[in-house]
Amino acid sequence: MNKYLTAILIALSATAQAQLAHPAPKLVINIVIDQLRTDYIDTYASLYTPNGLRKLYQQGCVYDAADFAFIPLDQASAIAAITTGTSPYYNNITGTKWLNRKTLRTASSVDDAQYVTAPSRMAVSTIGDELKIATNGAGIVYSIAASREAAVLGAGHAADGAFWIDDRKDEFQTSSYYPEKARTWINNYKRAVTQSTNKESLANASVINLCKECITANAMGRDDIPDLLFMTLSARNQHPTENRTQTESLYMQLDNMLGEFITHVESAVGKGRVLFVLTSTGYADEPQVDYAKYRIPTGTFYINRTANLLNIYLGAIYGQGRYIESCFRNEIYFNHKLIEQKRISFTDILSRSQEFLIQNAGVKDVLTCTRIMEGDGSIQKIRSGYNPTVSGDIVIEIAPGWQLMNEDTQETFISRASHISFPIIFYGAGLKPRRISESVTADRIAPTIAKTIHIRAPNACRAAPLF
Repeated sequence: MNKYLTAILIALSATAQAQLAHPAPKLVINIVIDQLRTDYIDTYASLYTPNGLRKLYQQGCVYDAADFAFIPLDQASAIAAITTGTSPYYNNITGTKWLNRKTLRTASSVDDAQYVTAPSRMAVSTIGDELKIATNGAGIVYSIAASREAAVLGAGHAADGAFWIDDRKDEFQTSSYYPEKARTWINNYKRAVTQSTNKESLANASVINLCKECITANAMGRDDIPDLLFMTLSARNQHPTENRTQTESLYMQLDNMLGEFITHVESAVGKGRVLFVLTSTGYADEPQVDYAKYRIPTGTFYINRTANLLNIYLGAIYGQGRYIESCFRNEIYFNHKLIEQKRISFTDILSRSQEFLIQNAGVKDVLTCTRIMEGDGSIQKIRSGYNPTVSGDIVIEIAPGWQLMNEDTQETFISRASHISFPIIFYGAGLKPRRISESVTADRIAPTIAKTIHIRAPNACRAAPLF
């Protein structure tokens, strides 16, 4: 026999034996903990139980230096990036909310004209969608979270169901977008269980309890077809500067609940049949700080007031008109119809606006849509987090320490450039424990799961698997 053919056969045999030794998991549980931080995980490490975070760190494949490949981050944009394996530039989810250019009103990332709530605004496939395609619909896919956006974006387009907590009724809710079976199941569950969501920890407990019931009721992980459960928990402390013991208590409760959940699932489904993936949304709500009290440079940038002055300035150049249609957060939206009617060069009006805005106190940089789309290395993260269909024509970068205020909505935020460290952890399904310190991005989670369960990665995912 040809020696090269022999070598190929030996290699194929070794690969087949390796696959038999480590078969694909039959249930993947992707856990995203909103605002989970490595510094807090480390601070309270001595208080953890043996079966929770300590177990994940000791027995899991841990990537210590995780990050997202875009900014800005919030819960919705982070979860969409994890499930699609790509950035808002491709998946369309720039945040929990954005400005609807047609109505000039704020829209949720999961608002839908037909179903009220649906994933229709997400432009690409998710890991759950690809599982459905690969198994001809047989793979079971559910997503459960306290928030509507997290549940729906975690589920994807083809999921069997997504469930979230209705703040008005303190009970789980779903959408008519999902199959009748899911709606019937959650209604039966609500009749049997009384929900309570007064605190983050109780919301977490409610999500975990429903996840356990979902696995049992739908026999997830019981056959040879892989299933996927996407769950979102919260590590958000509503008053971080007022009561530090709240953060300690929250992390201890998360540890306890994770330990009990992991033990329950491994017992019910089989330790070797489950892959747990745990990560964070990679951002943190920053408390309001009085920098002036400590003589740190600060101030307030009023975006509405500035936009009105910009409109007057443009009117003096091009003639009277409403050139600025609206503002949302740190973005300014132009009246494209008026600019076209007046036959004004859009490049010229952007350039003049940039020159005007950069002179304002508290403005660090002014990014026009053309500059963002051209994208050099220094603003690559901003470009990846930008989507021309929903983002503004100008993005204003506020100087660190300054507060941006929208006088119409009364929304405020303090600009900070600090990095929030968080992990990506894979545990179970025969993976060997190891710690990796190299920097990795969260968009690599989806292709890693896809490779592990032998399906395609989401259709806009260019990121390589982590292993």
